[in-house]
Amino acid sequence: MSTGSPEDRRLSAARRTWTNTGDARPPFADPVGDGQESVWDYPRPPAIVEDQRVVEVADPAAGVIARTTQAVRILETASPPTFYLPWADVDRSRLVVAPGTSFCEWKGSARYFALRSAPGEVIGWDYPEPTSTYAALADRVSFYPGRVACTVDGERVRPQAGGFYGGWVTDEVVGPFKGDPGTSGW
Repeated sequence: MSTGSPEDRRLSAARRTWTNTGDARPPFADPVGDGQESVWDYPRPPAIVEDQRVVEVADPAAGVIARTTQAVRILETASPPTFYLPWADVDRSRLVVAPGTSFCEWKGSARYFALRSAPGEVIGWDYPEPTSTYAALADRVSFYPGRVACTVDGERVRPQAGGFYGGWVTDEVVGPFKGDPGTSGW
């Protein structure tokens, strides 16, 4: 007979397949310089960390969509951080719900958003009813830095490779990152 919640059982099953959990950097990890973080030091399951830097999301055609100093970063082994902004700091009038959903083993079911001016291109997502562990994401949204211009304290964010992932690559993080060629097993 199995014990624990469905969430606990899913996590337990996932943990049995992990080879990297943030406890030790693998030999192929990039060297870390001053003021940098290795994504191989990030934990699995992911951590939520408050971030008070200026985070801005903009579109050349639509202008500034969001600006905050109250973001949180999700830090997960092998992935660059994903910044989530409070919905209160987002101009929702510029967004529409886009078709489709996805499921994260940690956070739950995601909903997608597009610009009202370009409803066919997904630019962001949220977790309207996240799992209890990630309840802090209930009133937050993240954006794909390869589809809109995202900045952290003025530094232009580069997108995580792979198209699906929404990690925010800045000069402060080193990889290699999940999503790069040859990383499908991470």
